[in-house]
Amino acid sequence: MHVLVIEDDPGTRAYIAKGLRESGYAVDETGDGRSGLFMAIEGDYDAAVVDRMLPGLDGLALVQALRAADQSLPVLILSALGEVDDRVAGLKSGGDDYLAKPFAFAELLARLEALLRRRERDSATTHLKLADLEMDLLTRSVKRAGTPIRLQPREFRLLEFLMRRADQVVTRTMLLEGVWEYHFDPQTNVIDVHVSRLRSKIDRGFERPLLHTVRGAGYRLSATPD
Repeated sequence: MHVLVIEDDPGTRAYIAKGLRESGYAVDETGDGRSGLFMAIEGDYDAAVVDRMLPGLDGLALVQALRAADQSLPVLILSALGEVDDRVAGLKSGGDDYLAKPFAFAELLARLEALLRRRERDSATTHLKLADLEMDLLTRSVKRAGTPIRLQPREFRLLEFLMRRADQVVTRTMLLEGVWEYHFDPQTNVIDVHVSRLRSKIDRGFERPLLHTVRGAGYRLSATPD
């Protein structure tokens, strides 16, 4: 497994890199946000550990740029800012997990391994299909009835989550934890907004709706009506 560590503090970076190498990982390092973004996009990495406060390019901006480029690289964000609002900001930027400093290396390693296991599990299937809606996870493309549908990274992740649970009722809590990595309810309408945008893209203009709201329960992606 190949991990990219982007951390501007030399001591912290060396500590993480040394621990990962001793745990059997190949590690590349940088202390600059801009070079880190270039390495993340151009390199072949299985995961990245990204500090929030970086010179050149802030860690959150770095992750946002990755997601805007349709890069699904799992990212563990490190930060001395550990309040709820800070964690929410990190996860909303596209981070897959958030670890506050100071931290124990054992916890960092456990969180990183969890991200890698999830990626391996999710990558086992590369093509999802429901009725005339198709998703290719390798090319990160979506089409319905042969018509390409352009999705933003978070919309793509939301649709993938729903397609993997086709015909099941998916609750708000499931979406918060599975798509946004929130283990608490931030009391925002972020889910409603993204579901509405996704519905307009995959259902508008087609005779049969696929994304259904199950009143009082959540949502269901299905070719059959409620």
